[in-house]
Order: sequence, then structure tokens, then C-alpha cells
Amino acid sequence: MASLSSQPSKKAIRSPVGTGNNGSQQGSRGSTGQTVKFARRTSSGRYVSLSREDIDISGELSGDYMNYTVQIPPTPDNQPMDTSVAVKAEEQYVSNSLFTGGFNSVTRAHLMDKVIESEVSHPQMAGAKGSSCAMPACDGKVMKDERGNDVIPCECRFKICRDCYMDAQKETGLCPGCKEPYKVGDYDDEIPNFSSGALPLPPPSKAGDHNSMTMTKRNQSGDFDHNRWLFETQGTYGYGNAFWPQDDMYGDDGDEGFPGGVLENMDKPWKPLSREQPVSNAIISPYRLLILVRLVVLGFFLHWRIGNPNEDARWLWGMSVVCEVWFAFSWILDMIPKLCPINRSTDLEVLRDKFDMPSPSNPTGRSDLPGVDLFVSTADPDKEPPLVTANTILSILSVDYPVEKLACYVSDDGGALLTFEAMAEAASFADLWVPFCRKHNIEPRNPDTYFSLKVDPTKNKSRLDFVKDRRKMKREYDEFKVRINGLPDSIRRRSDAFNAREEMKILKHMRESGADPSEKIKVPKATWMADGTHWPGTWASPAAEHAKSDHAGILQVMLKPPSHEPLMGGADDKIIDFTDVDIRLPMFVYVSREKRPGYDHNKKAGAMNALVRASAVLSNGPFILNLDCDHYIYNCKAVREGMCFMMDRGGENICYIQFPQRFEGIDPSDRYANRNTVFFDGNMRALDGVQGPVYVGTGCMFRRFALYGFDPPNTNKMEQKKESETDPLTPSDFDPDLDFNLLPKRFGNSTMLAESIPVAEYQGRPLADHPAVKYGRSPGALRVPREPLDATTVAEAVSVISCWYEDKTEWGDRVGWIYGSVTEDVVTGYRMHNRGWRSVYCITKRDAFRGSAPINLTDRLHQVLRWATGSVEIFFSRNNAFLGSRRLKLLQRFAYLNVGIYPFTSIFLIVYCFLPALSLFSGYFIVQTLDVTFLVYLLLITICLILLAILEVKWSGIELEEWWRNEQFWLISGTSAHFAAVMQGLLKVIAGIEISFTLTSKSAGEDVDDIYADLYLVKWTSLMIPPIVIAMTNIIAMAFAFIRTIYSTVPQWSKFVGGAFFSFWVLAHLYPFAKGLMGRRGRPQPLCLFGLVLLP
Repeated sequence: MASLSSQPSKKAIRSPVGTGNNGSQQGSRGSTGQTVKFARRTSSGRYVSLSREDIDISGELSGDYMNYTVQIPPTPDNQPMDTSVAVKAEEQYVSNSLFTGGFNSVTRAHLMDKVIESEVSHPQMAGAKGSSCAMPACDGKVMKDERGNDVIPCECRFKICRDCYMDAQKETGLCPGCKEPYKVGDYDDEIPNFSSGALPLPPPSKAGDHNSMTMTKRNQSGDFDHNRWLFETQGTYGYGNAFWPQDDMYGDDGDEGFPGGVLENMDKPWKPLSREQPVSNAIISPYRLLILVRLVVLGFFLHWRIGNPNEDARWLWGMSVVCEVWFAFSWILDMIPKLCPINRSTDLEVLRDKFDMPSPSNPTGRSDLPGVDLFVSTADPDKEPPLVTANTILSILSVDYPVEKLACYVSDDGGALLTFEAMAEAASFADLWVPFCRKHNIEPRNPDTYFSLKVDPTKNKSRLDFVKDRRKMKREYDEFKVRINGLPDSIRRRSDAFNAREEMKILKHMRESGADPSEKIKVPKATWMADGTHWPGTWASPAAEHAKSDHAGILQVMLKPPSHEPLMGGADDKIIDFTDVDIRLPMFVYVSREKRPGYDHNKKAGAMNALVRASAVLSNGPFILNLDCDHYIYNCKAVREGMCFMMDRGGENICYIQFPQRFEGIDPSDRYANRNTVFFDGNMRALDGVQGPVYVGTGCMFRRFALYGFDPPNTNKMEQKKESETDPLTPSDFDPDLDFNLLPKRFGNSTMLAESIPVAEYQGRPLADHPAVKYGRSPGALRVPREPLDATTVAEAVSVISCWYEDKTEWGDRVGWIYGSVTEDVVTGYRMHNRGWRSVYCITKRDAFRGSAPINLTDRLHQVLRWATGSVEIFFSRNNAFLGSRRLKLLQRFAYLNVGIYPFTSIFLIVYCFLPALSLFSGYFIVQTLDVTFLVYLLLITICLILLAILEVKWSGIELEEWWRNEQFWLISGTSAHFAAVMQGLLKVIAGIEISFTLTSKSAGEDVDDIYADLYLVKWTSLMIPPIVIAMTNIIAMAFAFIRTIYSTVPQWSKFVGGAFFSFWVLAHLYPFAKGLMGRRGRPQPLCLFGLVLLP
């Protein structure tokens, strides 16, 4: 273990923000590399691009300077290097090291010989090694380049590892092989790599003009053909030949004075990236009218009910009226936000044309899209199988987005070695899976789901080698699953072997020292990594500093950042022919934040905030997409779909894009409304027409700047402070109350984190390609490659995930995910809306994400209990929408009020469900008599409800059966989980008592081959008591009243019919609950009957 030096890196001391076209790309070297018109030669003989600023052009743009492009061929005396050997050495050291640190401890980098037991092949992968070092008594490995080839820093081809190379540079500067000095060039300059012919010139095809010839000629082997180039261009070896296009070459009319296509984007007609599609007036107008009609009818009905009491049973009348008034209030809160539903569509072709297409100023077609950091959270490998998480990671790594713009972070809040090695196995398998998906355009890109599809896999596949490649990949995936599933036993056997070895060492030492052999040996039962060292996280046998709530912070770069240029595969590199397929992989980082006793780690919200800080230091993507470990990317273009909204006009005011949650493995009848389509396709779509949908915890793309607690940009104030709308700003420009010196109080004491804030804000702006875009950035500002990682940067990332970092800061209070509620997702979204941000609901034609949901009744009730408990906490906190600011729109305020109030409906619902039984037992009804007025009101209310349901089904796209299942589960959850949540919340507020409802017993599934076996599991929980009592009471009451009416002298059938009708209404809603208690055999399970017998 080696301590890291405290010297600041170039990344830590550089200016955090650039101006103008430089785009302030984090990690830029001071040159955009995209407005290139010249090149110069450095002292090392390498060519460096010059921008317009470097030449110091002033005044009118000169045609001489702006109308030619330099082509530098890789001639024998010009062999440009991609990056310096020193940078490659540092980057490989970072990717092969496990960084640990935390409170009162030095951050250390443990260089790992091997990360997993299996062989690592991809050069980006942690643990990838080259040949053996040629230095005597050194067992190090030679560094590798992007293709996995050995990096030899000297022309004598002397093989040397990273450490020996660094020592030689520091001591003598001489190569140990040839004893000649190493050539140390200007490594900080960006070197355009033209060796791959990636910069073809776009000349017009004019006969007889030698300038129209292709400048990147290749021979049959794919290498640059120097002779052909010299013949066709009549050029010479030297600084490079320049090609001057004609003035009207790109269709310019010459009137604007911008020849050569510098402003080619301005010449194209501007097109929006997204469009709003309002619901048809034929549907929404009657829908709104019916809401108004039902509201009026409810008013008259309640007025009539209050004015006509049942004198024979005032107690029954009083309870019913109070419940009906509350139901009317709850209905208003639910329906008013649904007045403005909208649909949205995106145009991915326009996004591609704007950001990814080659142009005269961007001949390589390097993407100008902003970076995206994807977060996956997991906490316990026993409850969240590592194979599921690994499949989610594979779907992320293969997403259709510029590879160099992506970074994936997995948060292991349990600090388990099992999760760590499973992620390493996933990164290793991605070496084959990701290029396979790109080559054959695979959907979905979760391998488990893809190979389980019951459709023809050859549909829409044009390559002749698809079947052969798929067969090979299926075999590799089966082996991958075997390795993942065998990891627990592998880790246990390895740990037992190493622990036994340690015991033998101690016994041997005791015998040699003459100690008492009867003395008990105390050897900690450690968990060991594949390289034979202790795992710094949680051990299988917990020990001090190695338990779930007590371990160091861990960070491992599983896949280092890819090169900025495409890296094409070959026919012989892998078991599959990846010729002309980009084999690069996105950056992938394993993070386990530090945990210590005495600290409140704030569960998932705290883990997400740790990822926000670590990613800000390492990659600083201006957008963050968070997913649960069981929610994978089902649509590989989902990130691009969300980016259409963020990069569109007005996108700077969007805080997040929420995607609907879609689930797999749900029973066909959806007995317990697990799909929740009424909420995701109805309520959320309606809120999209107001201020935006609420945040639901997963499948959400955030603007990083909004997560930092800033208000949305006010362009009027910004223009007074900055002359250019495309200049980056400082944090104080966004928040006048925020002094730069007070940044540590809000964000912590990390300088790198503070410097990354304005960079992320600037990079997240839409393009300033339209006069209506008041707050944009320059086109081409994000084409600059980012710096490779260095050890100091990773050490800083370890520091910001320590348990003490948030002390005396605003993390969890104003910044990041908000603490203090089990539904931190809703509170986090509410805070953003309350500051004036808006959100967008993105429903894609192909589901963006898919996940799993509990289909067992008990698990479903406990899930709803957690949500309802969070809502009660919101109601009793300062996050209550009653206390919202003026920036929160009225209809949005109604929606958030309903979020906090809906659990309290359970009190009135339980009372109302008992009223039919009380009516049947007592012989009285809620009204004096069933007169015409009451029946007419009841009929009108029911007809309005049915018509509203039909119209809502029309504009939301759900089915009537789904609407009815939602109504049934509303009553089931309202009489069970919601009521328990209210009681728990009241006890917590009044007496400070916290109650948790846990399972007391469970039964095993009967058929392991049945994917719906969990549906029939009966696991007793106290949440089942109220619905069971309600159902039994109503059944007994109906039987009792029927017998009494038959044998009475004067049968009063009207009262019986009224009470029986409402009892039947209750029992119809409880039917799915009753089926859940019956189990597979269709009869009540003994477990439930036993639980009822034990009731006090």
C-alpha cells in the first residue's frame, strides 16, 4: 500500500472556466481543437492544432485564414503520438489501483495484480497488464495502449513498467536499455491523431482539379499509402498540405461574409428537438366539463345530505356525511391537477444533425453532446442479486450515446466484496457484449432479457454472421452467469484458504518463539481479494472497521475513460469479428462510501449524494441519470430521448426528465395494480402540462446544476452581468447570496468540486443556435477531449465520499438528494419545483427502462406502506406544499398537497367500509328513506364517475381493466398500509415513537418453475388485519340482515337493499385481497386463520 502524494495535479490548479468557444470543458488543455485551421510543430516534432484565438485574429474574419483545412499525413518523419507515455503510465496506475480512505486516515492506492480470478482482456479494464518488465528483479507489467498493445517509450524497444519508467525519468532521464535520454515532449498540447485517416476532407468533385482528390489514401492493408498520396497531391513531406475550397463550395451565397462554412449551422433551417402535442379537444373538453359537472353535483348532494339528517340514526348519518365531505375534498385534490394533460414527442434525427454530424468545422464528426453520468445504487447482495445488478450495468455500458461522454457509477452501500467482483466480471464481459450490441443493433441490451425473448432473434438483422455471433455470445453469457453465481463460494473458499494460511503462520511463529501452544489463536476471519490481500470493505464475519456500518471508503475505476477517437476492432482480436465496430467502453467506477459508527448515513439519499460528489470530481457530466439496480435500460436511445428536451430551446429551465416506470414479471391480470399505469400514464402525464411530473426515485435524468440547489437561470439578470450569453458564470452569478468564500459551507471543502460547478452549468446549456435561445453555449464547445485521470484526482474523489465530508454543509438540506424522509425522491423533486424549476415527462415509443416489482401481496403492502409513511412525514414537515413558495404553480401545489394528504383518507375509508355493516346490523341506513332525490344524486355521481373514467382511459392510453384494478387496490391499501402509515406518523410526531411493521412468518413457493410463484405466497403481516376484519364483518352483516328481514313481521327490504349494495361495493374492491389469502389452492391458508386467532 502506498500513500498518495499531496501535490496538486494540473486538474486541481487549472482555471476552472474558459470563455467563448473554448466551452470550459473540464479537462481541456486550453484549445478547442474544433475551430482548427492551422497547425504548428512543437519541440518534440509533433503537430498541434491552432485555434482562431491562438492566431490572434481581430476585426473582420479573413477568408485567407478561414477557408482552408490542414491535412497532416503520417509520413515517415512524422509519427504523431496519441498521448504522452507519462500520461498513459498515470492512467494505467489509476485504473489498476483500489483507492481507500476516510475519516482520520490517509488515502491509499493499492495496486492490484488481479481484480478477479478470470482473465482480463480489455485494455480499459482494471487489472489489464502487458508483457513483463525487462528491468532486473522487477515483476511489473508493461503499460498498454488503447488496443492492448505494449507501450514502449524508447525507440530501442526496451520493455519497462510504469514504476520503473517513472523512476528512470526522475533519476537520470535515460532509458535503461540503450542509455539514451527519453524524448520528453510537450505532452500538454492536444495532438490531432491523423494516423487513422479520421479527418477526410470534403472537397467538391470538379473534374481536372487535383484538389478534389481524397487526402486519406489507404492501401489494401489499411495503412496510409504514402506514394499514392504524393502522386495525387503532388505534395512533399513536410509540415502538411493545405486545401483551399472555393468560396461557394458549401453553398454560401457570400452575402454574410462568412465563407467556407464556419457558420454552417446557421445556414440550416432551425428545427426543434421536441414538440408538445396537446390532447385532442374532442376528449379533453368533455373531460373538463364532466369534472365541473361532478363538482357541482357533489356540492348539491352534500348540501342535501347535511340538510336532511336521519333522525332515527344521527350517529350513522353523521359519520357518513363527514366521510363523504372528506372524499369530495380528496377527489378535488386528485382531479384538479389533471386539467391540462399533454403528450410530447422527440426528433432524434434533428439531435443527430445538430450534435453528431461531420461539418467543415468538425470534419471528424466528434460529438458535441454533453456528458452524462449514470448512477446505479445497491446495498445488499443477498436481497439484490449481483447478477441482476450486473445485467443493469451491461445495459448501461452498451447504451447508444457517445462513448467518451458516458460514465457509469455503481454505489455499493454494503461494501461487499461479492458486489465488487461481480461488477468486475461485468466489466470484463462488456468487452464482448458491448461491441456485439453495436455490431448487430441489439435490443434490449440487458443480456438476460435479450436471450429470454420469445421472438425470432433474426428479425430485422441484415448481417450474415449474426446467427453465428449470437450463438457464441449466448455461450459466453452462460459462462458469465456461472462465474457470477459461483462468486459467493469462490470468495468463501479463497478466504478460508488464506485464513488457514494465516493461522499456520501464527502457529509456526508460536512454536519458534516458544509460546504456550495451548493458548487460543486469535486470527480475524477476514475476507480476501483475488490478489491475496484483505478486502477493505465489509467482511463475511464482521470485525472492527470491516462491517456494513463501519468500513473505509472504496473507489475502483473498473474501466478507465476511453480514448476520444473511435477504436475499431478487428477480425482476430476477439472470438467475434468486430471489424469496423467501435470497441471502446464507457468509464465505469465502483464506489462504496465510508461508513463509521456515530454517523447518520441517510440510507439511499446519502449514497446518491456521495455519487454526485465523486462523479463531479472524476467526470463532471452536466446530467445525471439514476437507476435502481433492478431497472435496466430497455431502449438504448433513452438517453438521447431525454437529451432532446434538455438541449431544446427553453431546456435550461428543466431540472429533470422523468421516464415512466415499466415492470416485467407482473402476472397477466395485474392483481395488485403493480404496473401502476393510472399513476404513470394518467397523473404524471397530466402534471407534465403544469410544472412537471414528480420525481419517483428511478429512471430520472437530472441537471446536475439543479441538484446543487441553485435557482433556474434568470436571463434578464444574467445579461446585465455578462456581455456574452454564452460565457460561463461564477456561482455567485446564480445565487447572489452565495459568496465564493462560502462555497465550503454549502458544498464542502473540496476545491475540485467547487471548480466543477460552473463548468457543469455551462456544459448543460442548450446550443445558442437560435435567436430565441437566451441562455446557451457555443456550438462545438464540448468537442474537446477530457483529460485522463490521475491519482490525485481519484484521491480527491475518495475524500468527498468520506463520512465526515457533509458535516456543517448543506448536503441533504438544500444540495443534492434531500434527507429526512423515506421518500427522499418526492421531497427532492418538490424542492426543485419550489425554486421555480420545471420538469418534463418523457414517454418513449419503446419503453426507456424496465424493472421488477413485487407481485406478492405482503411485499406489495410493505412497499405501499413505505411510500405512505414518507407522505405522512412530508405532511408534518416543512416540505408541506402549504408552505411552498410563489414559484410553485397552483395546480402543482394541489398535486403536492395530495401527495402529503392522501394517506389520511384511510381513516375515513375504514369508517366508511364499516358503515354498510353497521347499517345492516342496526336496521338503519345513512338516509332516512331511499327517496328519489337521494337516488338521482347517486345516479348522477356514478354516471359522471364512469364517463370520467372512460375519457381518462382515452387520453392516457390505459385500459379499463387497469383503471378498475387501481380502484380495487386503492381500497385495499387504504384500509391497510395507508392507515398503518398514518398511525406510525402520528405516534412519531406526538410521542416520538417509531413503529416498524415486519414479517412474522413466511411460506415457501410450491413451484420453482412458475415465474408467478410469488403471487401465491402467503406471508402473514399485521397489515392484513383491517381488510380481513372489514370483509368478514360485511359478510356476516349481510347474512344477519337477510335472515332478519326474511323472518321479520314487516320486512323492510329498502333498508336491506341499501346496506347490502354498499357492502357488495366494499367486497368487490376487496376481491383481489381475498384471492391473495386463498393461495394457489383457492382456500384460506392456515397461516392467516392462525394469525386471526391470535389477535388480542
